[in-house]
Amino acid sequence: MIEAFFTKETFRKEKRKMNDIVKKLHPLERKVLPFVTEKINSVKNIVEKSKMQEVEVQRALLWLENKKLVVNVKNEREVVVLAKNGEKYLKEGFPEIRFLKAIEKASLDLKKIKEVAKLDDNELSISIGKLKREKLIEIKDKINITKEGRDFILNNGYDVFLKSLPLKTDTLNEEQKYFVKQLTERKEIIENKKINDFETKLTPLGKDIVKENLNVDLIESLNSSILLNKEWKKKEFRQYDVSLNVGSLSSGKRHFVNQAIDYARRTWMDMGFKEMQGSLVQTSFWTFDALFTPQDHPVREMQDTFFLNNPEKGKLPGIYANVKKMHEEGYGKSKGWQYKWNLEEAKKNVLRTHTTSLSAHMLASLTKKDIPGKYFAIGKCFRNETLDWKHLFEFNQTEGIVIDENVNFRDLLGYLKEFFKKMGFEKARFRPAYFAYTSHSTEIDVFHPVHKEWIELGGAGIMRPEVTIPIIGKDIPVLAWGPGFDRLILDYYKIQDIRMLYKNDIKHLREIKAWMK
Repeated sequence: MIEAFFTKETFRKEKRKMNDIVKKLHPLERKVLPFVTEKINSVKNIVEKSKMQEVEVQRALLWLENKKLVVNVKNEREVVVLAKNGEKYLKEGFPEIRFLKAIEKASLDLKKIKEVAKLDDNELSISIGKLKREKLIEIKDKINITKEGRDFILNNGYDVFLKSLPLKTDTLNEEQKYFVKQLTERKEIIENKKINDFETKLTPLGKDIVKENLNVDLIESLNSSILLNKEWKKKEFRQYDVSLNVGSLSSGKRHFVNQAIDYARRTWMDMGFKEMQGSLVQTSFWTFDALFTPQDHPVREMQDTFFLNNPEKGKLPGIYANVKKMHEEGYGKSKGWQYKWNLEEAKKNVLRTHTTSLSAHMLASLTKKDIPGKYFAIGKCFRNETLDWKHLFEFNQTEGIVIDENVNFRDLLGYLKEFFKKMGFEKARFRPAYFAYTSHSTEIDVFHPVHKEWIELGGAGIMRPEVTIPIIGKDIPVLAWGPGFDRLILDYYKIQDIRMLYKNDIKHLREIKAWMK
């Protein structure tokens, strides 16, 4: 009695388990499952037997595999398929067959054959060579078809072979191998392709589920009609298996580089700065001369800078005379560069090599009421660099200036420390450096909290009188900095190759984390 009780209880538990699985099956799964057999085990066969759409079958088989009711085994196989000319010849006929049919009833000359058979020069040439070589035509005053040629029209086998494609290469018979060899030598008639196919097999659990009643009427979703008619009292709801993995959804978002730039922009604005903006194309005057860079400096040569051909040159502002005088003669204790300043050289257009050209523009536009003032920029710059894992010919730079009678070098360090702290680097250090348009000058390093090492980011300093006097009209303290920004981005996103910033690989863009500091 006890043994019988446990046998019946085990059976009931197993039956409840089977019923629960059936109630979790999607209608497509319930429809596909009975068609999976030893003989019907491919998507193509299941589609033919079930009369379902291919996408429905594929989706159902994937879901069934997740539920461990089937196993989808991926098979890579090589098949012979029609190429571009093969598809054309299947519709219009092979060139040599059309050639033979044109002379089947009467001898013709080449010009007439080309017209009747609708052959181009290449097809005509190939056909003559093949047909003459195989003695299917005779060439006298005109071209005649031979007895072998007439037989070839009826029994060439080309059309039959092309209609049989695609064929698996490992199942070809001798006749099919002959056609493959012949047609492979000709241009784009057939080609070998590797394709992936799936063979579906029922698991032991799947074999048990197939024996159950899959024709169940379940409520798939709730709507107002079901509620009003109280259908939910008469039917069961389909159960949902919340343990199954679901496909990931990729939401729309800004490019991760733009996310970082937006954050830095908000950081400067929170610190009371106003944004500077300007063209990517600048004259050499704003890029170099206004910043007291001599015209014979190596940075102004083709190997470092992108010069433009169209428009090759731009206009100069009225202050160019002041800049010219500073370069040639200097001012006060400064002797300038002691050379003849060239107006045409200053007019040359370049892709800006730094955003400091925007600072020069801003200083030139200020009036007395604009001082004191704080300004920043974040933007693209361009250098003629050799492309590799750590160099690009374009990069982002964050620029800043503070113009105030009462600021000094300590203020400069304070602004920079505060910015980098907000960007996630608690520690910053400053080393003495030289830059053409600042004095005192410093190089900025930040301490990496994970790698425990110092990272070099760029330069800063107080603009020299040789810059401020020609542009503003007097020597006034201007704090300035322009560190590179891309290195901060690389570190945050753990990118080892700088080219990944702009490769725009869709998988990488979907998976990369958001900028959050």
